[in-house]
Amino acid sequence: MALKLYDSLTRSLRPLQPARADGVFTFYNCGPTVYAPAHIGNFRTFVVNDVIRRLLELEFGADKVKHVRNITDVDDKTIKRAREEGRSLREVTKQWTDKFHADCDALGCLRPHVEPTATGHIREQVDMIDVLMQKGNAYRAADGSVYFKVASFDGYGRLSRVKERELQVGSALAGKAQAADADEKEDATDFALWKSHKPEDGDNAWESPWGRGRPGWHIECSAMSKKHLGDTIDLHTGGVDLLFPHHENEIAQSECCNGATFARHWYHSEHLLVDGKKMSKSLGNLYTLDDLIAKGFAATTVRLALLSGHPRKQQNFTIDSLHAAEKNLLTLRRFRERLARIERAGAPPNSTTFTKVIEHLSNDLNTPAALGEIFSTIGTFSESSAKEGDLRSFDEAMFAFGIDLNRVIDPLAVLGYNPEAPAAVTALAEKRWTAKQAKDWAAADALRAEITAAGWAMLDRKDGYSLEPLKK
Repeated sequence: MALKLYDSLTRSLRPLQPARADGVFTFYNCGPTVYAPAHIGNFRTFVVNDVIRRLLELEFGADKVKHVRNITDVDDKTIKRAREEGRSLREVTKQWTDKFHADCDALGCLRPHVEPTATGHIREQVDMIDVLMQKGNAYRAADGSVYFKVASFDGYGRLSRVKERELQVGSALAGKAQAADADEKEDATDFALWKSHKPEDGDNAWESPWGRGRPGWHIECSAMSKKHLGDTIDLHTGGVDLLFPHHENEIAQSECCNGATFARHWYHSEHLLVDGKKMSKSLGNLYTLDDLIAKGFAATTVRLALLSGHPRKQQNFTIDSLHAAEKNLLTLRRFRERLARIERAGAPPNSTTFTKVIEHLSNDLNTPAALGEIFSTIGTFSESSAKEGDLRSFDEAMFAFGIDLNRVIDPLAVLGYNPEAPAAVTALAEKRWTAKQAKDWAAADALRAEITAAGWAMLDRKDGYSLEPLKK
């Protein structure tokens, strides 16, 4: 079944197909700004992009997909953090880039084929700005900064459906567009391509035809995408919060510079709410992966919980949803244990395709329906009624989902992954289980904290528990 995704530009469900003559599908998604740890709202988008990447490889072949995800390592936030900590920009961004990689690995996300940095592509950004200046799409302000002239691009607003009246000074959308670019402009809606050096920037400046300075945020993605994927890409993804102004600005500057369609397909994942509210530090509901691990949840559990809602719908993330994901992981693990016994018995394999799961995923990335199909089918195989041949047949069906899609939805290929915990951790788990049965909640919580500190998660169920390493 052809992979179809909703296209944010045309507002329609469209099939994904490569445009290049060599059949390689080009895929760009906006990466993190590395000044602090990413939170689970960010990771919802990155996990969704990981599923898209794996489905693309399933459809076109692993050697026919080129995935680029950038690192924003210079902007107002990264420079501010470096200044506050008295460290170099490179030191700060390396620390948080490494942390981002570790969290992505723990969540089972494939590394992109190319991961360019903004500071590593200054030349490419300067070159694009120079072309825009020559074409009359950009101008230099009195302070040396360079701005894109929004009025020079007739197609501005077609992605976000921004109307001209909504971009007038004082409107909410105009305020969002102007938030990071409040310097000298010809028009309030114009945005910065190059920011002239200011004292607070410190040593974070590069030479350009317009004087020392640094790139604006929007031009970074356009330049890196052009460098590694060409003038036109097949698919551009990101969170819905990037749709305006970032993606709108990418389209404008890229199409004016290159004279070609920037992206043939746009896909945006929706916001993640926590306990029904927008995440914020003041509400105490902004979680990083480490925060959830400290509460005793494994990264595999977090991945499964993030995939339990449809990517294009707002998802309410709760601690209860993590507990539900834990139970589902136990279901998967027990199922795999049964399959292992059958495999040892020498049951013949079956190559049936897990058609319904493929259909759900290929139809606008319906992960909750695909997961529901898996657990519903597993539920039909009870210990008392399932025949080994039928069970093995389902296993093989699931693992076209077995060899391929196991790695798409199943977190960290956890099926069949059940390492033995150290004796000391097992002893702590036994004590905690005893304390829980005695309803000594304080002791149970304290022991769970010790288990977590040792690098393991204790997953409870009615008839016992299991232990899972927090990171693979």
